[in-house]
Amino acid sequence: MPTVEEYIADNQAIFLEDLKEFVRIPSISALPEHREDMVRCAEYAAGEMRRIGMTRAELLPTGGPPLVYGEWLGAPGAPTVLVYGHYDVQPVDPLELWTTPPFEPDIRGNEMYARGAVDDKGQVFMHWKAIEAHMKAHGKLPVNLKMFIEGEEEVGSPHLDQFLKGHTDLLKADVAVVSDSGWLDRGIPSITYGLRGLTYIQVNLKGSDSDLHSGGFGGAVANPIQILAEIIAGLKDEKGRVTVPGFYDRVRPLSAEEKRSLAGLPFDEEKYLKQLGSPALFGEEGYTTLERTWARPTLEINGIWGGFTGEGSKTVLPARASAKMSCRLVPDQDPEEITNLLEARLRELCPPTVTMEIIRMAGMGKPAMAPIEHPAVQAAARALGKAFQKEAVFVRSGGSVPVVASMADLLGLPVVMMGIGLPDEHAHAPDERLDLGNFFGGIRAAAILWDELAATPLK
Repeated sequence: MPTVEEYIADNQAIFLEDLKEFVRIPSISALPEHREDMVRCAEYAAGEMRRIGMTRAELLPTGGPPLVYGEWLGAPGAPTVLVYGHYDVQPVDPLELWTTPPFEPDIRGNEMYARGAVDDKGQVFMHWKAIEAHMKAHGKLPVNLKMFIEGEEEVGSPHLDQFLKGHTDLLKADVAVVSDSGWLDRGIPSITYGLRGLTYIQVNLKGSDSDLHSGGFGGAVANPIQILAEIIAGLKDEKGRVTVPGFYDRVRPLSAEEKRSLAGLPFDEEKYLKQLGSPALFGEEGYTTLERTWARPTLEINGIWGGFTGEGSKTVLPARASAKMSCRLVPDQDPEEITNLLEARLRELCPPTVTMEIIRMAGMGKPAMAPIEHPAVQAAARALGKAFQKEAVFVRSGGSVPVVASMADLLGLPVVMMGIGLPDEHAHAPDERLDLGNFFGGIRAAAILWDELAATPLK
């Protein structure tokens, strides 16, 4: 009978082929034409959980793509761990920027290139393989394990909170583990303890019923594109500070201790800038790059359009102009309150020469923080350290994973964020990839985590 470590080491080639099968399914939740692929991917996930030895695995309805739930509860007296992941992936556009087809996984060097490789199928898979290794080595797990894999994370999890509220007994546990996060950099195992929240809107301006001849009407009516540009310019000052009244009122400031901790991380700003390909960094004055991206709120314009954008020239005065914009939020900001404040500011900046429509998009999420000193967070840090032979650091993330705050608020669970993503793996972008050393190390870390949690008093 192999040990857990031996089983993982001896089966890496098989694990890799299994992962390829999972990522080949184009489970794009944002596109209706992939609805059947979503169901097929959910069925694959349930089948995989049954295959590795979980005693229950099924698809549960949500109002959107099915949620996959599985469990193994054969460790009386041991803690119960709830593991979260998602099986949906981002759209692949622009397709021409992919070196190889996004759903035909390609191994180059020590990386797998495919949509969903790191976000989040590879990270879900590492938990499955850790479970499989324990079952093969011992015929059981050291903890009770529940797992739910959703299919709407990439579109803002619109049905997830309602599902959590309706299934509190099913999802009852002692701790939750989320592997949809990343490391500070290559070679630096990291535990994420803070996430920013998110709010997202679309602004539509209308100046006339239809596009107009710019010669015949230019100078008689306002240009919505011009007005939109002026409104957007009014949302920030020259120092990068958001001008929405009340925007910063509830921002939780960094403590002196946390500022020292962030300053002590091995963050190379020159390397960071080179990876971005930008000529210079810019952000809110008075804060470091890590403080700006992890612990300060932002307002960003995500897209803008209107008028004629084709080849050649067309002297048109556009009838409409639109922009999408989002805010990343920090503790203790509330997404609903910030959206209300932003909407009020936009209407204040809008002149009477155009009409304004504001659409609140799906995907609103609260910021989340986990106490570093919690025993489960410390157990995860030990597991990463043992698996990668290097002490883990504690980091925050500029991104958002709404389920973390939801599990804390609705299920009352401490949440551990133990991921293996890297900042240069192009999640959400063409040529997404997964570092295979991190993937196999992540399997070891997940397997060690179950032992660590079994031996750790969690209350």
